[in-house]
Amino acid sequence: MNAQRDLGGEKFKNYKDFSYSLTGKLDQNLCVRINWLQWKPKRPPVDNNTVPYSAERKSLYPDLYVTCQVFAGGLPLTVVLKTSYKFMTNKFAWNEWIVFPIKYKDLPLNAQLTFTVWDSAAPRKVVAIGGSTLRLFGPFNVVLTGPQKLCMWPDSEADGSEHTKTPSDTGERDEMDRFEKLLRKQDRGDIPRNEWLDNLAYRQIEQIHKKHAAQSDKMLLNIDLPRFDFQFVFSEHEYESKAHIPSSNFGGADLLTPASNTIITVEDPEIIRENPVEAKHRRLVRSHRNSPLDRELKPNPKIRDELASVVWSDSAEAKQAVDLLPQWVDVDVDDALELLGSSFENREVRSFAVTQLRSANDSDLLLFLLQLVQGLKFEHIDSNFSGEPNLVQFLIDRAVKNPILGNYFHWYLMIECEDLTVREMYGKVSFQYMSAMTASGLQRRESLRRQGELIETLANLSKNVKQMRESRPKKIEKLREYISEPKNGLISFKPLALPLDPRIEVNGIVPEKTSIFKSSLLPLLLTFSCADGSQYQAIFKSGDDLRQDQLVIQLITLMDDLLRKENLDLKLMPYKVLATGADHGMVQFVQSQSLANVLNENNGSLLMFWRKYHLDERSVDTFGVKPEVMDAYVKSCGTLWDSIWFLDLVLEGFVRVILIIPQLTAAGYCVIMYLLGVGDRHLDNLLLSPNGNIFHVDFGFILGRDPKPFPAPMKITKEMVEAMGGFNSVHYQSFKSYCFTAYNILRKSANLILNLFGLMVDANIPDIKAEPDKAVWKVEERFQLNLSDDDAIKFFQNLINESVSALIPQIAETIHGWAQHWRK
Repeated sequence: MNAQRDLGGEKFKNYKDFSYSLTGKLDQNLCVRINWLQWKPKRPPVDNNTVPYSAERKSLYPDLYVTCQVFAGGLPLTVVLKTSYKFMTNKFAWNEWIVFPIKYKDLPLNAQLTFTVWDSAAPRKVVAIGGSTLRLFGPFNVVLTGPQKLCMWPDSEADGSEHTKTPSDTGERDEMDRFEKLLRKQDRGDIPRNEWLDNLAYRQIEQIHKKHAAQSDKMLLNIDLPRFDFQFVFSEHEYESKAHIPSSNFGGADLLTPASNTIITVEDPEIIRENPVEAKHRRLVRSHRNSPLDRELKPNPKIRDELASVVWSDSAEAKQAVDLLPQWVDVDVDDALELLGSSFENREVRSFAVTQLRSANDSDLLLFLLQLVQGLKFEHIDSNFSGEPNLVQFLIDRAVKNPILGNYFHWYLMIECEDLTVREMYGKVSFQYMSAMTASGLQRRESLRRQGELIETLANLSKNVKQMRESRPKKIEKLREYISEPKNGLISFKPLALPLDPRIEVNGIVPEKTSIFKSSLLPLLLTFSCADGSQYQAIFKSGDDLRQDQLVIQLITLMDDLLRKENLDLKLMPYKVLATGADHGMVQFVQSQSLANVLNENNGSLLMFWRKYHLDERSVDTFGVKPEVMDAYVKSCGTLWDSIWFLDLVLEGFVRVILIIPQLTAAGYCVIMYLLGVGDRHLDNLLLSPNGNIFHVDFGFILGRDPKPFPAPMKITKEMVEAMGGFNSVHYQSFKSYCFTAYNILRKSANLILNLFGLMVDANIPDIKAEPDKAVWKVEERFQLNLSDDDAIKFFQNLINESVSALIPQIAETIHGWAQHWRK
């Protein structure tokens, strides 16, 4: 075979062609010749009690012997073999071949030879003089041949483990190593021979070697491995494929008849299936070869289930799995979350998962705290929480230590206490949490009680506003009057952590900056005065279940964190949402306008909108807008162009209206909205902040649900592409590149996201509750975990093309625009 073609191409481009064969064809036993040992024994004084180093012969050369054994994966493959007895006179030499009961073709790639030199320290007692471990396959998986010089580790026995502490090569090189390397090259024929010059060189090298040996304190074992006419490269044994046997042959007793003694070979029906372990190995090798090594490479849920699974309904199998838990390698947090779901009721397994969660810091824990609280439903909680590690005690301990974590933990418990089916259990957990804070001497229990009073007051206030029959301006006026009244306790109160964001301490509500939105539910816009003199705006909604919005925002925050860890900042803006009850909650208010309003008020130009806030006439390249604002827009949209579609319509011959429909959306939001199946995407729930960030609001439809018929996979249209400069423009290619990169990054963490969704199946999320058995599957299908990264890019490219060419969503957008126009 040709080495440059078959052994890696580029790695061999500077080498000449040479012949080689495969170890699978080498039907020869492994053997090694033990030559001699370079060592200066330090003979201790002889006394009458001990007889060390064969001192009865009064010799500096003790009688030593060498043992050797074949190992792989830290386990022995052969019995221990040793050299025969030799009487040592003036040097330690054996010159003896040892043949192992294993053939080259049966050696695994990680095979190693161990060598240990022994001497008698006393009758029936031996001590290890030194040991060394030699790998049998060198670079490019080639079998080692010829002379080898092994570094022996003094007073140590060769261990033969994968990460050996007695390696034969320490990496240190001296002048003799250089000479020996040249001699091996000449022996292979790589250096031409010249007899008269070689003899001179050999004598000189021998003198240098004697001088070097006299000065060196190293222990070196010299051995020889068999030589071959050409090199052998590792290969696994390939079995011959058997011919398919017709189904008519499978006749029970006819398969084997005493008369004929005929044995029919039945082919394994799964032989054509790919071995997931081998596939994993090949992916790791490719990843390492292409560099840098993909440290996130791990099996997806489908492959992981093929690798190993436990039937927990089988008590015997479950018991065996539990017995093996202490031997498990620590699992990732995302895998531990799966063990806390409804599929795992075994207490030992859940205890193991909780132990793994302890490695998560508070920031990471906060990202999936919502799901961990849901996981309490599957804990089978008793009245006490002592004993083995459990999720209840773990969450309480962390919540007590961290006030931010504790704040959200409290409110996640409170909303579950409204559910009649689980309120008793969550009530116990809440009581235990409050008791733990009291025992720790913390005053946060009183703070949480006051938060509850504030939320109850705001909920009643919101309901009263809805019941008023006055106009909206009149309602705003009465709302401000109520807040201004000191006896109502809203204009000023003792500093209190805001439930929506406990890092903010508020001490009152500013009446003149309080308002009511126009929507049917009449949400309250509240401006809180903060203890540090600043102000914080939030929206209080009543009559609306915010748990679905809360879940989507939590997942957007998580995905933004995953992308940032890969150094991809797509300028996402996951604002805060907290459901404080089944029909009320708080939302962070971000100063912004809908894209529809922005373009209607600025003659269809986003640039005109930005120039109002960030004018910089010197910035020619950014169209008169401050560069940092334009940079935020580029990263969030993937384009520098206003995407505007002017549609002129004439109705009844006397009304002429210009609809301006911008087709802008963030690359990051494109991917995330697709993965979560968020529907009802129109220009009134795409908001633009003054600093150039685009973000989505209103997540009333997820998991593929949409009020419009035949929705496109994502919010991107043909007009948007044309505004970027067309399908071949640099801006459009950049936009797609952001999408592809984000999609593949998030696919690596699909296991975490799917496990989080799995824990939310019983959380009374409307669109999950509609089809709880399909919720996780709907998200998993969008990840396309069966595809490679390259195929996933092609898949997402097709999604973009489908969205661009979709006609019905464009018509629906036009109708929605008309409806909004006439409503105003």
